Amino acid sequence: MNALIEQAPKQLYLDGRFVDATDGPSFGVDDPGSEQRLCDVADGQSADAQRAVEAAVRAQPDWARTPPRQRGEILRRAWELMTERAEDLAAVMTMEMGKSLTESRAEVAYAAEFFRWFAEEAVRIDGRYTRSPAGGGRTIVTKQAVGPCLLITPWNFPLAMGTRKIGPAVAAGCTMIVKPAQLTPISMLSLTSLLAEAGLPPGVLNVLPSTSASRVVEPVLGDERVRKLSFTGSTEVGRELVRQCAPNLQRMSMELGGNAPFLVFSDADLDAAVRGAVTAKLRNNGESCVAANRFHVAEPVAEEFTRRLTEELGSLRVGHGLEDGVSVGPLVSIEQRDKVVELVADATDRGARATTGGSTIEGTGFFYPPTVLADVPPQARILREEVFGPVAPVTTFRDEEDALRQANDTEFGLVAYLYTRDLERAVRLGEGLRTGMVGLNTGLVSNPAAPFGGVKASGFGREGGAEGIEEYLDTRYLAVALS
Repeated sequence: MNALIEQAPKQLYLDGRFVDATDGPSFGVDDPGSEQRLCDVADGQSADAQRAVEAAVRAQPDWARTPPRQRGEILRRAWELMTERAEDLAAVMTMEMGKSLTESRAEVAYAAEFFRWFAEEAVRIDGRYTRSPAGGGRTIVTKQAVGPCLLITPWNFPLAMGTRKIGPAVAAGCTMIVKPAQLTPISMLSLTSLLAEAGLPPGVLNVLPSTSASRVVEPVLGDERVRKLSFTGSTEVGRELVRQCAPNLQRMSMELGGNAPFLVFSDADLDAAVRGAVTAKLRNNGESCVAANRFHVAEPVAEEFTRRLTEELGSLRVGHGLEDGVSVGPLVSIEQRDKVVELVADATDRGARATTGGSTIEGTGFFYPPTVLADVPPQARILREEVFGPVAPVTTFRDEEDALRQANDTEFGLVAYLYTRDLERAVRLGEGLRTGMVGLNTGLVSNPAAPFGGVKASGFGREGGAEGIEEYLDTRYLAVALS
């Protein structure tokens, strides 16, 4: 496996070439399961950010004029290459991020599908031609690439969050500067090499790993020629980026934090609800913005649901992601594990009890066991803060009104999960939940063909689906006067 890391690119990617950072600094990337150094990666500087902008700006006119079919074929080829090399990409991701190999394989497949989806959307960018209502002219509406974009991706889905942004940008005809997360740059650099092999021209994609986001982001957003920002990350950072975009009025897509409620009603299929709960909670070790963060269960079935969920989570094997049979790998860093420990301690100090897990696993690696917390009081921080770990806090509700009140009692609004066999209730709750997405009797909502995004403090804009490419297009109107 170390050979895969050795072969992976470790430099910046600027104007079609892998190059060292200005003056040559680098930073280390570690395996969170073994705490061993994997490699050193070039550490982008402000001067490199300026070089990236210049490359993207130079490439933009020719790239925007490139036929949509040609752009789509590049994405199609990239999908094929990702599919062919899925095992290698998955192994690299597991080593630098920690998730199990099974999870990494699933992410590679999911990530690749964004390239296939937007390969097909590239030729469906439409407009319209209409006669003016008064009859004396014509209206021509077209969609054109918004221009050079800054894409900032997180560490938890280092491939999928990249392809979800790069795919529509390529399809729309936009050039890009990508700032990958410091913890997981190797996956993005491997993807970059693959896109170059697929035929993406120099300057269209530029990649800047860096230990300082502000050092490379501020020069990019400070350049008025960069016309769009797409960011996936915390709400706190998102708010700061919105402020930075204000002077140049750049377009923005913000996929921010979540606090997903998981509602289980008395009429729900409990077997299905527990399966869905495991999926919604433990995908990506719980380090996901769409992970179920709090479980609101109807009082009559709360004890039975908690018992079954405890059995399921307690039976899962924890270990290094490359080991056979492992379901739950390490958390990405010691800081991330410490946050989980802190939130669990706050809940138990307030009266919650752990029915499985609940304490740190000793030894090498940033491991935390799957944990179920019963009798969680309303004051517990874990019901309000994103835990980003394999912890399922369970609380109860009396009726539909109480369930909806508890579910919506948060500043966030990314996704909610709902289990019921009552169709009318499903419609009422589906409309009443203040989230951008709802999973009805399913614990998995991510789908390249569907619009992904939230409301309130979870951000704005959509990624995926037919809506995803619109984020990278400006609508233009040509008024034609006829005598």
